Amino acid sequence: MPIFTVSGSTLVIAAPAPRPAASRAPGPYRRLFAVPGARAFTAGNLLARLPMGMFGVSAVMMIAGQRGSYALAGAVTATGLAATAVAAPWTARLIDRYGQARIAVPATVLAVLGSLSLVLCVRTGAPDWTLFASYAATATTPNLGGMSRARWAHLLRDDPAGRHTANSFEQAVDELCFMCGPVLAALLCSAAFPEAGTLTGALLLLTGVLLFTAQRATEPPPAPPGTATGPAPLRAPGMRGLLAMFLAMGAVFGSMEVASIAFLDAHGLAGGSGPVLALQALGSCLAGLLYGALRPAADPRRRLVPCVAAMTFLMCLPYAAAATGSVLLLAGALLAAGMATAPTMVTAMSLVQRMTPPARLNEGMTLAVTALLAGIAAGAASAGTAVETLGPARAYALPAAAALLTLALATARNGTRTTFRY
Repeated sequence: MPIFTVSGSTLVIAAPAPRPAASRAPGPYRRLFAVPGARAFTAGNLLARLPMGMFGVSAVMMIAGQRGSYALAGAVTATGLAATAVAAPWTARLIDRYGQARIAVPATVLAVLGSLSLVLCVRTGAPDWTLFASYAATATTPNLGGMSRARWAHLLRDDPAGRHTANSFEQAVDELCFMCGPVLAALLCSAAFPEAGTLTGALLLLTGVLLFTAQRATEPPPAPPGTATGPAPLRAPGMRGLLAMFLAMGAVFGSMEVASIAFLDAHGLAGGSGPVLALQALGSCLAGLLYGALRPAADPRRRLVPCVAAMTFLMCLPYAAAATGSVLLLAGALLAAGMATAPTMVTAMSLVQRMTPPARLNEGMTLAVTALLAGIAAGAASAGTAVETLGPARAYALPAAAALLTLALATARNGTRTTFRY
Protein backbone atom coordinates (compact mmCIF):
# COMPACT_ATOMS: atom_id res chain seq x y z
CA MET A 1 0.00 0.00 0.00
CA PRO A 2 1.19 3.66 -0.46
CA ILE A 3 3.32 5.26 2.27
CA PHE A 4 2.30 8.81 3.39
CA THR A 5 5.00 11.16 4.74
CA VAL A 6 5.02 14.90 5.49
CA SER A 7 7.94 17.01 4.29
CA GLY A 8 7.53 20.60 5.58
CA SER A 9 4.04 21.57 4.45
CA THR A 10 3.96 19.08 1.63
CA LEU A 11 2.29 15.71 1.78
CA VAL A 12 4.41 13.16 -0.07
CA ILE A 13 2.95 9.86 -1.26
CA ALA A 14 5.64 7.30 -1.88
CA ALA A 15 4.97 4.06 -3.69
CA PRO A 16 6.20 0.96 -1.86
CA ALA A 17 9.31 -0.72 -3.14
CA PRO A 18 8.34 -3.55 -5.51
CA ARG A 19 8.65 -7.00 -4.08
CA PRO A 20 11.22 -9.18 -5.79
CA ALA A 21 9.57 -11.71 -8.07
CA ALA A 22 9.68 -15.24 -6.81
CA SER A 23 12.36 -17.02 -8.79
CA ARG A 24 11.61 -20.53 -9.91
CA ALA A 25 14.39 -22.99 -9.57
CA PRO A 26 15.45 -24.30 -12.98
CA GLY A 27 14.27 -27.78 -13.83
CA PRO A 28 16.66 -30.73 -13.83
CA TYR A 29 17.13 -30.70 -17.60
CA ARG A 30 17.79 -26.96 -17.71
CA ARG A 31 20.42 -27.44 -15.02
CA LEU A 32 21.87 -30.35 -16.96
CA PHE A 33 22.39 -28.38 -20.16
CA ALA A 34 23.64 -25.33 -18.29
CA VAL A 35 26.85 -27.31 -17.77
CA PRO A 36 29.49 -25.67 -20.01
CA GLY A 37 29.99 -27.63 -23.23
CA ALA A 38 27.07 -30.02 -22.62
CA ARG A 39 24.93 -28.81 -25.50
CA ALA A 40 27.78 -28.98 -28.00
CA PHE A 41 28.85 -32.55 -27.29
CA THR A 42 25.23 -33.70 -27.00
CA ALA A 43 24.39 -32.33 -30.45
CA GLY A 44 27.27 -34.21 -32.07
CA ASN A 45 26.47 -37.37 -30.17
CA LEU A 46 22.80 -37.27 -31.17
CA LEU A 47 23.78 -36.96 -34.82
CA ALA A 48 26.17 -39.91 -34.54
CA ARG A 49 23.75 -42.14 -32.62
CA LEU A 50 20.79 -41.86 -35.00
CA PRO A 51 22.43 -44.28 -37.51
CA MET A 52 22.61 -46.95 -34.80
CA GLY A 53 18.94 -47.60 -35.49
CA MET A 54 19.42 -47.36 -39.26
CA PHE A 55 22.25 -49.71 -40.19
CA GLY A 56 20.54 -53.06 -39.52
CA VAL A 57 17.34 -52.23 -41.37
CA SER A 58 19.28 -50.57 -44.20
CA ALA A 59 21.54 -53.59 -44.66
CA VAL A 60 18.61 -56.02 -44.72
CA MET A 61 16.64 -53.95 -47.23
CA MET A 62 19.69 -53.35 -49.42
CA ILE A 63 20.92 -56.97 -49.50
CA ALA A 64 17.45 -58.51 -49.82
CA GLY A 65 16.53 -56.03 -52.54
CA GLN A 66 19.67 -56.60 -54.60
CA ARG A 67 20.34 -60.29 -53.89
CA GLY A 68 16.76 -61.47 -53.34
CA SER A 69 17.55 -63.34 -50.12
CA TYR A 70 16.39 -62.41 -46.66
CA ALA A 71 18.32 -65.39 -45.31
CA LEU A 72 21.57 -63.92 -46.63
CA ALA A 73 20.66 -60.47 -45.29
CA GLY A 74 19.89 -61.88 -41.84
CA ALA A 75 23.10 -63.91 -41.78
CA VAL A 76 25.20 -60.86 -42.70
CA THR A 77 23.66 -58.67 -39.99
CA ALA A 78 24.00 -61.47 -37.42
CA THR A 79 27.70 -61.76 -38.29
CA GLY A 80 28.09 -58.03 -37.73
CA LEU A 81 26.43 -58.34 -34.32
CA ALA A 82 28.77 -61.18 -33.34
CA ALA A 83 31.79 -59.18 -34.49
CA THR A 84 30.59 -56.21 -32.45
CA ALA A 85 30.33 -58.37 -29.33
CA VAL A 86 34.03 -59.21 -29.75
CA ALA A 87 35.42 -55.87 -30.92
CA ALA A 88 33.39 -53.34 -28.91
CA PRO A 89 34.94 -54.01 -25.47
CA TRP A 90 38.44 -53.75 -26.95
CA THR A 91 37.59 -50.46 -28.66
CA ALA A 92 36.16 -49.14 -25.39
CA ARG A 93 39.29 -50.21 -23.50
CA LEU A 94 41.46 -48.26 -25.95
CA ILE A 95 39.20 -45.22 -25.57
CA ASP A 96 39.61 -45.34 -21.79
CA ARG A 97 43.37 -45.67 -22.11
CA TYR A 98 44.13 -43.16 -24.86
CA GLY A 99 41.13 -40.80 -24.95
CA GLN A 100 37.91 -40.50 -26.91
CA ALA A 101 39.12 -38.34 -29.79
CA ARG A 102 42.32 -40.29 -30.36
CA ILE A 103 40.56 -43.68 -30.73
CA ALA A 104 36.94 -42.96 -31.69
CA VAL A 105 37.76 -41.06 -34.88
CA PRO A 106 39.94 -43.75 -36.56
CA ALA A 107 37.60 -46.49 -35.29
CA THR A 108 34.65 -44.66 -36.88
CA VAL A 109 36.53 -44.14 -40.14
CA LEU A 110 37.19 -47.88 -40.32
CA ALA A 111 33.50 -48.63 -39.63
CA VAL A 112 32.39 -46.16 -42.32
CA LEU A 113 34.79 -47.78 -44.80
CA GLY A 114 33.16 -51.12 -43.94
CA SER A 115 29.73 -49.66 -44.75
CA LEU A 116 30.97 -48.21 -48.04
CA SER A 117 32.58 -51.55 -48.90
CA LEU A 118 29.27 -53.30 -48.21
CA VAL A 119 27.44 -50.94 -50.56
CA LEU A 120 30.06 -51.46 -53.27
CA CYS A 121 30.05 -55.26 -52.92
CA VAL A 122 26.26 -55.46 -53.04
CA ARG A 123 26.08 -53.09 -55.99
CA THR A 124 28.74 -54.87 -58.07
CA GLY A 125 27.53 -58.42 -57.37
CA ALA A 126 30.67 -59.41 -55.44
CA PRO A 127 30.77 -62.89 -53.82
CA ASP A 128 28.68 -63.36 -50.69
CA TRP A 129 31.71 -63.68 -48.42
CA THR A 130 32.66 -60.06 -49.16
CA LEU A 131 29.36 -58.93 -47.62
CA PHE A 132 30.18 -60.73 -44.39
CA ALA A 133 33.71 -59.29 -44.30
CA SER A 134 32.52 -55.76 -45.06
CA TYR A 135 29.78 -55.74 -42.45
CA ALA A 136 32.08 -57.26 -39.85
CA ALA A 137 34.40 -54.25 -40.30
CA THR A 138 31.64 -51.97 -38.99
CA ALA A 139 32.08 -53.62 -35.57
CA THR A 140 34.72 -50.98 -34.74
CA THR A 141 31.96 -48.38 -34.32
CA PRO A 142 32.53 -46.94 -30.82
CA ASN A 143 29.88 -47.11 -28.14
CA LEU A 144 28.63 -43.55 -28.56
CA GLY A 145 26.10 -43.77 -25.75
CA GLY A 146 28.83 -44.99 -23.41
CA MET A 147 31.16 -42.14 -24.40
CA SER A 148 28.42 -39.59 -23.76
CA ARG A 149 27.60 -41.12 -20.37
CA ALA A 150 31.32 -41.09 -19.52
CA ARG A 151 31.42 -37.35 -20.21
CA TRP A 152 28.45 -36.74 -17.95
CA ALA A 153 30.05 -38.87 -15.22
CA HIS A 154 33.21 -36.78 -15.52
CA LEU A 155 31.44 -33.40 -15.56
CA LEU A 156 28.97 -34.31 -12.78
CA ARG A 157 31.25 -36.41 -10.60
CA ASP A 158 30.20 -34.37 -7.53
CA ASP A 159 26.49 -34.21 -8.43
CA PRO A 160 24.65 -37.55 -8.00
CA ALA A 161 21.26 -36.00 -8.84
CA GLY A 162 22.68 -34.51 -12.03
CA ARG A 163 24.15 -37.86 -13.04
CA HIS A 164 20.75 -39.50 -12.55
CA THR A 165 19.12 -36.93 -14.85
CA ALA A 166 21.93 -37.35 -17.40
CA ASN A 167 21.61 -41.15 -17.43
CA SER A 168 17.83 -40.85 -17.86
CA PHE A 169 18.27 -38.42 -20.73
CA GLU A 170 20.79 -40.72 -22.43
CA GLN A 171 18.40 -43.67 -22.16
CA ALA A 172 15.61 -41.58 -23.67
CA VAL A 173 17.96 -40.70 -26.53
CA ASP A 174 18.69 -44.40 -27.09
CA GLU A 175 14.99 -45.13 -27.38
CA LEU A 176 14.42 -42.14 -29.66
CA CYS A 177 17.20 -43.22 -32.03
CA PHE A 178 15.97 -46.81 -32.22
CA MET A 179 12.44 -45.52 -32.76
CA CYS A 180 13.24 -43.01 -35.53
CA GLY A 181 16.26 -44.70 -37.12
CA PRO A 182 14.47 -47.70 -38.67
CA VAL A 183 11.67 -45.49 -39.97
CA LEU A 184 14.17 -43.14 -41.63
CA ALA A 185 16.14 -46.06 -43.06
CA ALA A 186 13.06 -47.72 -44.53
CA LEU A 187 11.93 -44.42 -46.03
CA LEU A 188 15.31 -43.76 -47.66
CA CYS A 189 15.74 -47.29 -49.01
CA SER A 190 12.24 -47.42 -50.48
CA ALA A 191 11.76 -43.83 -51.66
CA ALA A 192 15.29 -43.17 -52.98
CA PHE A 193 17.41 -46.24 -53.77
CA PRO A 194 18.34 -49.40 -51.80
CA GLU A 195 21.77 -48.12 -50.74
CA ALA A 196 20.48 -44.73 -49.52
CA GLY A 197 19.94 -45.82 -45.93
CA THR A 198 23.46 -47.19 -45.47
CA LEU A 199 25.12 -44.21 -47.18
CA THR A 200 23.13 -41.67 -45.17
CA GLY A 201 23.84 -43.52 -41.93
CA ALA A 202 27.58 -43.61 -42.67
CA LEU A 203 27.61 -39.86 -43.38
CA LEU A 204 25.68 -39.03 -40.20
CA LEU A 205 27.92 -41.29 -38.11
CA LEU A 206 31.18 -39.77 -39.34
CA THR A 207 29.93 -36.18 -39.12
CA GLY A 208 28.51 -36.68 -35.63
CA VAL A 209 31.65 -38.35 -34.26
CA LEU A 210 33.85 -35.56 -35.65
CA LEU A 211 31.62 -32.93 -34.02
CA PHE A 212 31.45 -34.88 -30.75
CA THR A 213 35.18 -35.51 -30.41
CA ALA A 214 35.97 -31.89 -31.35
CA GLN A 215 34.57 -30.86 -27.94
CA ARG A 216 37.82 -31.52 -26.10
CA ALA A 217 36.98 -29.42 -23.03
CA THR A 218 34.37 -31.95 -21.84
CA GLU A 219 36.33 -35.09 -22.71
CA PRO A 220 37.28 -37.28 -19.72
CA PRO A 221 41.05 -37.39 -19.36
CA PRO A 222 42.67 -40.73 -20.26
CA ALA A 223 44.55 -42.63 -17.59
CA PRO A 224 48.11 -41.26 -17.28
CA PRO A 225 50.72 -43.55 -18.87
CA GLY A 226 52.18 -46.08 -16.50
CA THR A 227 49.46 -45.69 -13.86
CA ALA A 228 47.13 -48.42 -12.64
CA THR A 229 43.66 -48.17 -14.15
CA GLY A 230 41.99 -50.54 -11.73
CA PRO A 231 40.91 -54.13 -12.18
CA ALA A 232 39.10 -55.26 -15.31
CA PRO A 233 35.37 -54.50 -15.03
CA LEU A 234 34.58 -58.21 -15.29
CA ARG A 235 36.46 -58.74 -12.01
CA ALA A 236 34.44 -56.16 -10.10
CA PRO A 237 32.30 -57.79 -7.37
CA GLY A 238 28.84 -58.53 -8.71
CA MET A 239 29.57 -57.39 -12.28
CA ARG A 240 29.13 -60.83 -13.83
CA GLY A 241 25.75 -61.22 -12.16
CA LEU A 242 24.74 -57.80 -13.45
CA LEU A 243 25.85 -58.71 -16.98
CA ALA A 244 23.76 -61.89 -16.73
CA MET A 245 20.81 -59.65 -15.90
CA PHE A 246 21.52 -57.51 -18.98
CA LEU A 247 21.63 -60.69 -21.06
CA ALA A 248 18.20 -61.76 -19.79
CA MET A 249 16.84 -58.25 -20.30
CA GLY A 250 18.05 -58.29 -23.91
CA ALA A 251 16.18 -61.57 -24.40
CA VAL A 252 13.02 -59.76 -23.29
CA PHE A 253 13.43 -57.08 -25.95
CA GLY A 254 14.51 -59.41 -28.77
CA SER A 255 11.73 -61.94 -28.23
CA MET A 256 9.10 -59.20 -27.80
CA GLU A 257 9.96 -57.68 -31.18
CA VAL A 258 9.84 -60.97 -33.10
CA ALA A 259 6.62 -62.08 -31.40
CA SER A 260 5.02 -58.72 -32.21
CA ILE A 261 6.04 -58.84 -35.87
CA ALA A 262 4.65 -62.37 -36.18
CA PHE A 263 1.39 -61.42 -34.43
CA LEU A 264 0.86 -58.37 -36.65
CA ASP A 265 1.74 -60.41 -39.73
CA ALA A 266 -0.90 -62.96 -38.76
CA HIS A 267 -3.43 -60.12 -38.63
CA GLY A 268 -2.42 -58.76 -42.04
CA LEU A 269 -0.41 -55.82 -40.71
CA ALA A 270 3.14 -56.88 -41.54
CA GLY A 271 3.72 -53.83 -43.74
CA GLY A 272 2.43 -51.44 -41.06
CA SER A 273 4.09 -53.04 -38.05
CA GLY A 274 6.62 -50.22 -37.65
CA PRO A 275 4.30 -47.71 -35.94
CA VAL A 276 2.94 -50.38 -33.58
CA LEU A 277 6.43 -51.55 -32.62
CA ALA A 278 7.53 -47.93 -32.15
CA LEU A 279 4.98 -47.54 -29.34
CA GLN A 280 7.19 -49.56 -26.99
CA ALA A 281 10.15 -47.28 -27.69
CA LEU A 282 7.92 -44.23 -27.33
CA GLY A 283 6.72 -45.39 -23.92
CA SER A 284 10.30 -45.95 -22.80
CA CYS A 285 11.44 -42.57 -24.13
CA LEU A 286 8.70 -40.68 -22.27
CA ALA A 287 9.24 -42.68 -19.10
CA GLY A 288 12.99 -42.02 -19.27
CA LEU A 289 12.50 -38.25 -19.45
CA LEU A 290 10.01 -38.35 -16.55
CA TYR A 291 12.29 -40.59 -14.49
CA GLY A 292 15.15 -38.14 -14.99
CA ALA A 293 13.07 -35.35 -13.48
CA LEU A 294 12.41 -37.34 -10.30
CA ARG A 295 14.70 -37.73 -7.33
CA PRO A 296 14.73 -41.45 -6.47
CA ALA A 297 16.83 -43.13 -3.81
CA ALA A 298 20.50 -42.26 -4.18
CA ASP A 299 21.67 -45.87 -4.06
CA PRO A 300 20.66 -47.62 -7.33
CA ARG A 301 20.71 -50.98 -5.51
CA ARG A 302 17.56 -49.89 -3.69
CA ARG A 303 15.87 -49.04 -7.00
CA LEU A 304 16.90 -52.07 -9.04
CA VAL A 305 14.45 -54.71 -7.82
CA PRO A 306 11.36 -52.41 -7.83
CA CYS A 307 12.19 -51.24 -11.36
CA VAL A 308 12.71 -54.79 -12.64
CA ALA A 309 9.54 -55.95 -10.86
CA ALA A 310 7.54 -53.20 -12.59
CA MET A 311 9.09 -54.14 -15.93
CA THR A 312 8.23 -57.82 -15.36
CA PHE A 313 4.59 -57.01 -14.65
CA LEU A 314 4.24 -54.71 -17.65
CA MET A 315 6.02 -57.13 -19.99
CA CYS A 316 3.32 -59.69 -19.22
CA LEU A 317 0.60 -57.35 -20.55
CA PRO A 318 1.30 -58.06 -24.26
CA TYR A 319 0.85 -61.79 -23.54
CA ALA A 320 -2.58 -61.08 -22.10
CA ALA A 321 -3.47 -58.67 -24.92
CA ALA A 322 -2.38 -61.11 -27.65
CA ALA A 323 -4.60 -63.80 -26.15
CA THR A 324 -7.63 -61.62 -26.98
CA GLY A 325 -6.54 -61.31 -30.62
CA SER A 326 -6.98 -57.52 -30.54
CA VAL A 327 -4.30 -55.45 -32.30
CA LEU A 328 -5.55 -52.31 -30.55
CA LEU A 329 -5.12 -53.89 -27.10
CA LEU A 330 -1.68 -55.13 -28.10
CA ALA A 331 -0.65 -51.62 -29.16
CA GLY A 332 -1.69 -50.26 -25.77
CA ALA A 333 0.09 -53.09 -23.98
CA LEU A 334 3.33 -52.42 -25.89
CA LEU A 335 3.14 -48.72 -24.99
CA ALA A 336 2.67 -49.64 -21.32
CA ALA A 337 5.42 -52.27 -21.46
CA GLY A 338 7.91 -49.71 -22.69
CA MET A 339 7.27 -47.42 -19.73
CA ALA A 340 9.28 -49.58 -17.34
CA THR A 341 12.17 -50.14 -19.74
CA ALA A 342 13.97 -46.82 -19.36
CA PRO A 343 13.85 -46.66 -15.52
CA THR A 344 15.22 -50.21 -15.38
CA MET A 345 18.00 -49.49 -17.87
CA VAL A 346 18.93 -46.21 -16.16
CA THR A 347 19.19 -47.93 -12.79
CA ALA A 348 21.19 -50.84 -14.17
CA MET A 349 23.59 -48.52 -16.02
CA SER A 350 24.01 -46.47 -12.84
CA LEU A 351 25.10 -49.68 -11.11
CA VAL A 352 27.59 -50.38 -13.89
CA GLN A 353 29.07 -46.92 -13.36
CA ARG A 354 29.39 -47.47 -9.62
CA MET A 355 30.99 -50.90 -10.04
CA THR A 356 33.51 -49.95 -12.73
CA PRO A 357 36.86 -48.25 -12.05
CA PRO A 358 36.55 -44.64 -13.28
CA ALA A 359 39.49 -45.07 -15.65
CA ARG A 360 37.73 -48.00 -17.37
CA LEU A 361 34.19 -46.66 -17.49
CA ASN A 362 33.71 -46.96 -21.28
CA GLU A 363 34.80 -50.58 -21.12
CA GLY A 364 32.36 -51.39 -18.33
CA MET A 365 29.39 -49.78 -20.06
CA THR A 366 30.30 -51.40 -23.38
CA LEU A 367 30.31 -54.82 -21.71
CA ALA A 368 26.76 -54.11 -20.52
CA VAL A 369 25.66 -53.09 -24.02
CA THR A 370 27.34 -56.17 -25.50
CA ALA A 371 25.49 -58.44 -23.06
CA LEU A 372 22.24 -56.68 -23.94
CA LEU A 373 22.83 -57.15 -27.69
CA ALA A 374 23.70 -60.82 -27.19
CA GLY A 375 20.44 -61.25 -25.27
CA ILE A 376 18.50 -59.52 -28.03
CA ALA A 377 19.96 -61.89 -30.62
CA ALA A 378 19.25 -64.97 -28.48
CA GLY A 379 15.73 -63.77 -27.67
CA ALA A 380 14.96 -63.08 -31.31
CA ALA A 381 16.16 -66.53 -32.38
CA SER A 382 14.21 -68.26 -29.58
CA ALA A 383 11.06 -66.30 -30.37
CA GLY A 384 11.27 -67.36 -34.01
CA THR A 385 11.20 -70.98 -32.93
CA ALA A 386 8.39 -70.28 -30.47
CA VAL A 387 6.29 -68.64 -33.19
CA GLU A 388 6.69 -71.69 -35.41
CA THR A 389 5.81 -74.20 -32.69
CA LEU A 390 3.36 -72.33 -30.44
CA GLY A 391 1.89 -69.66 -32.69
CA PRO A 392 2.28 -65.86 -32.53
CA ALA A 393 0.00 -65.25 -29.53
CA ARG A 394 1.54 -67.90 -27.29
CA ALA A 395 5.05 -66.80 -28.30
CA TYR A 396 4.52 -63.78 -26.04
CA ALA A 397 5.08 -66.16 -23.12
CA LEU A 398 8.80 -66.04 -23.98
CA PRO A 399 9.40 -62.33 -23.20
CA ALA A 400 7.30 -62.72 -20.06
CA ALA A 401 9.47 -65.68 -18.96
CA ALA A 402 12.66 -63.75 -19.78
CA ALA A 403 11.38 -60.85 -17.67
CA LEU A 404 10.80 -63.21 -14.74
CA LEU A 405 14.36 -64.50 -15.15
CA THR A 406 15.61 -60.92 -15.14
CA LEU A 407 13.76 -60.29 -11.87
CA ALA A 408 15.24 -63.44 -10.31
CA LEU A 409 18.77 -62.36 -11.30
CA ALA A 410 18.20 -58.82 -10.02
CA THR A 411 16.97 -60.14 -6.68
CA ALA A 412 19.88 -62.55 -6.39
CA ARG A 413 22.57 -59.92 -6.92
CA ASN A 414 20.90 -57.03 -5.10
CA GLY A 415 22.97 -57.42 -1.96
CA THR A 416 26.32 -57.27 -3.76
CA ARG A 417 28.61 -54.50 -2.61
CA THR A 418 29.78 -51.91 -5.11
CA THR A 419 33.38 -50.82 -4.98
CA PHE A 420 33.77 -47.74 -7.16
CA ARG A 421 31.74 -44.56 -6.79
CA TYR A 422 31.58 -41.13 -8.35
